[in-house]
Amino acid sequence: MPSARKPMRYGHSEGHTEVCFDDTGSCIVTCGSDGDVRIWENLDDDDPKSINVGEKAYSCALKNGRLITAVSNNTVQIHTFPEGAPDGILTRFTMHANHVTFSSGGTKIAAGSSDFMIKVVEVTDSSKQKTFRGHEAPVLSLSFDPKDVYLASASCDGSVRVWKIEDQTCTTSWQLLQKCNDVINAKSICRLGWQPGTGKLLAVPVDKVVKLYRRETWDSQLDLSDASITLPLNVVAWSPCGQYLAAGSVDGSIVVWNVETQECIERMKHEKNYSICGLAWHPKYKQVAYTDTEGNLGLLENVGVVEKPKDKVASAVAKDYNDLFDGDDDDYFNGDMVEPQSSPNPAADEDDDGDLMLTSGRPRRAIIDEDDNSLDIGLIKASSSLLEKEEDGDDQTGGFSALPPSSTQQHFYDGPMPTPKQRPFQSGSTPAHLMHRFMVWNSVGIIRCYNDEQDNAIDVEFHDTSVHHATHLPNSLNHTMADLSAEAILLACEGTEELASKLHCIHFGSWDANKEWTVDMPKDEDIEAICLGQGWAACATSAFLVRVFTVGGVQREIFSLPGPVVSMAGHGEQLMIIYHRGTGFDGDQCLGVQLMELGKKKRQILHGDPLSLTRKSYLVWVGFSAEGTPCYVDSEGIVRMLNRGLGNTWIPVCNTREQCKGKSDHYWVVGIHENPQQLRCIPCKGSRFPPTLPRPAVAILPFQLPYCQVTTEKGQMEEQYWRSVVFQNHVDYLSKNGYEFDESAKNQAVKEQQELLMKLFALSCKLEREFRCVELADLMAPNVVSLAIKYASRSRRINLAQRLSQLAVEKATELATAQGDEEEEEEEEEEDFRKHLSAGYSSSATEWGQLPVRNVQQDQEVEDAEETDACEEAEETPEVHKQRPNPFSKGVTSAEVTTPKSVLGSSSSQGRVNPFKVSSNKKDPVVPSANVLDTMSRYSKKTSLSGSRAVNKQNPPVIKPLIPKPKSKQASATSFFQPRTLTPNPSEKAVEEREGKAVEEREGKAVEDGEGKAGNESHEVKVTAQENTENRRPRTGFQMWLEENRANILTDNPDLNEAEVIKEGMSRFRMLTSEERMVWTEKAKGGAVNGLAEDKKRKRPTADEGEGRRSQEEKSEDTNASKKSKPLDQSTNGRLSAFAFKQS
Repeated sequence: MPSARKPMRYGHSEGHTEVCFDDTGSCIVTCGSDGDVRIWENLDDDDPKSINVGEKAYSCALKNGRLITAVSNNTVQIHTFPEGAPDGILTRFTMHANHVTFSSGGTKIAAGSSDFMIKVVEVTDSSKQKTFRGHEAPVLSLSFDPKDVYLASASCDGSVRVWKIEDQTCTTSWQLLQKCNDVINAKSICRLGWQPGTGKLLAVPVDKVVKLYRRETWDSQLDLSDASITLPLNVVAWSPCGQYLAAGSVDGSIVVWNVETQECIERMKHEKNYSICGLAWHPKYKQVAYTDTEGNLGLLENVGVVEKPKDKVASAVAKDYNDLFDGDDDDYFNGDMVEPQSSPNPAADEDDDGDLMLTSGRPRRAIIDEDDNSLDIGLIKASSSLLEKEEDGDDQTGGFSALPPSSTQQHFYDGPMPTPKQRPFQSGSTPAHLMHRFMVWNSVGIIRCYNDEQDNAIDVEFHDTSVHHATHLPNSLNHTMADLSAEAILLACEGTEELASKLHCIHFGSWDANKEWTVDMPKDEDIEAICLGQGWAACATSAFLVRVFTVGGVQREIFSLPGPVVSMAGHGEQLMIIYHRGTGFDGDQCLGVQLMELGKKKRQILHGDPLSLTRKSYLVWVGFSAEGTPCYVDSEGIVRMLNRGLGNTWIPVCNTREQCKGKSDHYWVVGIHENPQQLRCIPCKGSRFPPTLPRPAVAILPFQLPYCQVTTEKGQMEEQYWRSVVFQNHVDYLSKNGYEFDESAKNQAVKEQQELLMKLFALSCKLEREFRCVELADLMAPNVVSLAIKYASRSRRINLAQRLSQLAVEKATELATAQGDEEEEEEEEEEDFRKHLSAGYSSSATEWGQLPVRNVQQDQEVEDAEETDACEEAEETPEVHKQRPNPFSKGVTSAEVTTPKSVLGSSSSQGRVNPFKVSSNKKDPVVPSANVLDTMSRYSKKTSLSGSRAVNKQNPPVIKPLIPKPKSKQASATSFFQPRTLTPNPSEKAVEEREGKAVEEREGKAVEDGEGKAGNESHEVKVTAQENTENRRPRTGFQMWLEENRANILTDNPDLNEAEVIKEGMSRFRMLTSEERMVWTEKAKGGAVNGLAEDKKRKRPTADEGEGRRSQEEKSEDTNASKKSKPLDQSTNGRLSAFAFKQS
């Protein structure tokens, strides 16, 4: 069928609802059980005019500028239309009236009441009344004969009567309906109707058929029925031409017949199968408005349109099939054959009825418009009073051929219909036609506009009065758009014939006296959307341009949009623009989004990506969270947020409709916060936006991601975890772009995430879902994985514990590899950066300005600098590992290691600070009981502190993003690649002492072979402390295997660094058989025991090594020993009991 159905919308509260059009069809009028009469300009009118006529309205009728209503106080009232001013009471009953209707001339009204009475009253003189008595039950419905001779009525007594108005007598009566005692118990309200024009037929809905009775003879002419009708019909309505008859049933079916042919031409089913209780035909177009018993309003368009091709098209149809696509048909697709030149276009003068006519205001040149053009020809016939069907076609009048309507050769488009494009809007504003409205309501403040007879002004109010005091501004230019930030007020007005569209900015944050500036747009270019950012303002115009200004008024960038703008928003350096990418269909909008950064590094984040919207919805709010994450809300109440952690995708974070109590209630969003998680909005009862007075109260709604089974414990924790992850993405963005953020809040969020993962892990263990446990452990931090291993071991799930141990090894290896790659990239960036900026720094402040030629004096300066200013290490990235094995490998294996002397020499030749100096910078050495997450948090804090000190010292504004991380982080990560022993190893201390002794011996050799400088000795003490702390853990079988096979790996792959050597060794070690791996494991255990025995025979350090070094070693060993047992016994077991045993 070519008809199109628009989505229904809420009109009134639940209960009987009626609908009618005004005489011209320019608006729809409805009344409902809430006592209001609403006047809708079109179906998409979000602000219909409302007239309260009583506590409850049962029926309404409209004609000649008079609105009559039957209300709950047993009266029939009259109001002026469209003003809605009361104009008196026409008549009264002892009970409420159920139905009112106008005569064809509009001079009389008829009303039927529950007190069994029918009254006919003169509209101009209510004293002239006629009463019709005879029904024995409440009257259901009435209908005037078009010639004002007869009046038909239906009643709960089961009878349908025809009255002669002149003498108030009953002409005939049929017993057609099922009897009942009240209207609410009636199976059908039996809204009957006379055929317009001649009044030849009377249509009565009886059960599942419509009976047609002939005038005067009162014989049953015929019955109209259809197989789609399964329940009793409720209401019938004739088209203005009298050719079609529409009927609605109690199960939501709407059927339209061609009365002449008795053919059913339209079938429609209600979206939710609600009972149809009101039907009304548009007086001009083939549209049917309908209402249901839930208060909803709908519109059916292009009803009864049957395409009859013209002679040209008919002749083209006779051609061969292949000729359909030749040049002759191009004119058909261009619409030249569809509409005769002599036929006027009724849509040309209906600019404001875009929602009533699906394609009004659009050029009729596409094939999809053929239906509408066929509709136009039918309208010409209707306006010419051609009420009888013309079967043989009139080529001169209508241009139809004689092909039957059912011909399979006719060409017409019956696919999805285009959706009218959404108009531009400002987020946080209410409709512009209101006299008192919000121009913007955001997290900074509120701008109200008052436009009435007394005043046309703008009031600006700030939430925080320390930003600025409240301001009252005149609105002489009739500004319609506004935005507000912490430094400026931005206003804009549309252009007129005399004045250009203007952008007006009040920069109250300026330090000079001139705080306002205005810019005129070029001719015929109107501003459609505006926004403010930090230090800039932007506007989008009707010329598909975006113009960017500084907040002081300097014109900046200008660029084109691919389509008409819908809305735009700014926050900090970010600018988000929503525009039409194309034409949507079936009620859907086709929108695109661009997101760009207007800071020093200008770049585009989203390049016109499609904007996700709920089906048949439109955009109602777009903006940023307080932390700078883009968000938007659609008309279905779905709040979506940009998920930077998943490739800049959009994720729904809240459904405000779930929080609404009534169907007509909505939430008007004014702000979004991620920390704490808050959706700030204003509840609107029965509307989509709040009034300005009284001042609306702001409510706070919680966020909830639409995960499955959130009522279960598992689903609830999953939703909480991923919501926490999504709402912490802004922290990474802020840190990446150099903004300040709350480190404690981030750590707290990470802690909560790990707690949730551990709870899910315990729940999965309890449910014996071990594979799921491993999946969860893959999301955990390394220290929480060790906790999960303990939980699995104590739960006697040995297989799970082993798999988790393998996972821990893989995670540590990946961490080390990633860290190495990251440091290589940072080195490359640092080199490039140094090439550009080396001239700007002196050698005393930083090494970046040093000459490439190195000498002994420069080497000594490097060592002095590292002794006096250790924080500079955070800005240095050694490249030693590119030319030799990484010296940090000593913390992982005991394989070949470069001596401290070679380290010093290589470091000096490279012009780098000694990497072992890290041990003096961090006071907390890595011990076996510490975890990777803890060391990472320590390093991040140290890095940020040292970086800030360096920046303060040297004052380079661009150094901050390029600060590399300390090298020891890689060593600590790679040292975690082996699973930890659950029980303390008694040979641990012996191994540590043995390795420490070996280091001391190598250090002594380094001193003898060195240059004899005092700085070398102090440096070697630090090297001893560093290596001693990094070797305080038992060696594993893999470590011993790697010691013997390292040479082979380096021979095969000479370019590998230390992390890559470990990774390659891991893969080779896994290829061994389980027996071979067990042999290496036993060797490791035996070596540890032997090491304990040998340690007792080792000599003390010689006296010439210095008392300073010995005391330093003893202090380091005591510190490590004290830190070794604390996390293992107290922290780990405490967390384990908190998560694991609380579940049982």
